[in-house]
Amino acid sequence: MNSPLLALFLRDLRVARRIGGSATMGVVFFLVMVSIVPFAIGPDPNLLARIGPAILWIAALLASLLCLDRLFQADLEDGSLDLFHLGRAPLELAVLAKCAAHWVTTGLPLTLAAPFLGLMLQQEETALAAVTLTLLAGTPALTLIGAIGAAATVTLRRGGLLMALLVLPLTIPVLIFGVSAAEAATGGTVSFAAPFAILCAISLGALALCPFAAAAALRSAGE
Repeated sequence: MNSPLLALFLRDLRVARRIGGSATMGVVFFLVMVSIVPFAIGPDPNLLARIGPAILWIAALLASLLCLDRLFQADLEDGSLDLFHLGRAPLELAVLAKCAAHWVTTGLPLTLAAPFLGLMLQQEETALAAVTLTLLAGTPALTLIGAIGAAATVTLRRGGLLMALLVLPLTIPVLIFGVSAAEAATGGTVSFAAPFAILCAISLGALALCPFAAAAALRSAGE
């Protein structure tokens, strides 16, 4: 296929692998976050089992933000961002291709690592499956929402902190329904289907809206 979007997607994958990849950094950060929690709150198995899904989701959220500030900044520095504006493919689709590559190198490894790290938090099989499924459905929304912050701060040399301040409030609904669905799978007054359906709807809404918002921010930054 001679598609510029496919070429952009594959290029971002190669760049991530060449520089060590955001996957390793994200998973290591994920591991560190999960490892230090028992030292902070104590080794009580019942407590860890109860708050385990929330810990995994918070750690995944923070890990997914690690490399988001470089999502467009490297393209700005090497001039690729100007080519995106002038290319045949719409800028919104270019943003979507870069988000897909970021999710494959960051969100997907975090999702695959979650069941193994969940064992450190005394999670049962049902809880591990629920956390993995909710992360699979929710991490795309984290990447897409983060793309808006990355685009808005692309011209700032050290915009990572500002990007996090912009993005974190927008990710609260993803966090709420992701944790709610994971906890509902192990028992509770709410069924698993309801919060999980809302989580999927948030990801689909982010897929429909966030590329346009990020593209608008990039166009504004280029003026």
